[in-house]
Amino acid sequence: MSKVDPEVEALAQQRLAAEESRITGPRRTQVSLGTTFREFWQHPSPWMITATLVGALAWRIQEGDWRLSDLWAPALLVAFFPVLEWVIHVFILHWRPRKVVGVRIDSELARDHRRHHADPRDIPLVFIPWRSLIAVIAGEVAIGLFVFPRLGQGLTWILAVAVTGLAYEWTHYLIHSDYRPKSRAYKAVWRNHRLHHYKNEHYWFTVTSTSTADRLFGTYPDPATVETSKTAKNLHGAA
Repeated sequence: MSKVDPEVEALAQQRLAAEESRITGPRRTQVSLGTTFREFWQHPSPWMITATLVGALAWRIQEGDWRLSDLWAPALLVAFFPVLEWVIHVFILHWRPRKVVGVRIDSELARDHRRHHADPRDIPLVFIPWRSLIAVIAGEVAIGLFVFPRLGQGLTWILAVAVTGLAYEWTHYLIHSDYRPKSRAYKAVWRNHRLHHYKNEHYWFTVTSTSTADRLFGTYPDPATVETSKTAKNLHGAA
């Protein structure tokens, strides 16, 4: 891949800053990471995921029977998580409502995500809706208990999913909070997701990483070459 022109990159950064300033206005303030972390726990999904994690951990310790084979499923989950994140974002969260044999198909996740795009500063909409999360946790637990050949292996899987889910919720929340990035790695993730919201919703779908699955699926263009979308705040141009 060719090296990015510093002038082009600077122009892209200026465009993004101007667009974000136009949307968020004077509401943005500087906050500490500690304040941001405390606010994170004022929402239901972190507690629900943590309860799943703690319960699975206690059960896993009680079960024992630790084996090296316990690690293959968590390793695959971590390796493919950017792809899974991309697929969920594109095909579930950005689902366009439609009728199938007269029945409107439109999940709570898709509806709330459209609301999230309409106002990225509405913090409760950053989190997975608790009703949908109940179904997600139930499915995760069912897979762990009934799909794997050993209970210990399944419980390890549940633990891994809970950890990655909590990491996703924290990262997504942090990006939309008033906390400003300090590290180079987080700044890249922060910028990637803000481009998705404030530049063009058809690109930059990963949340916890950058230039991973987006590069694989061709949704990681040079921001300076992408036109600012008119529907970034109104997905699908819906009324």
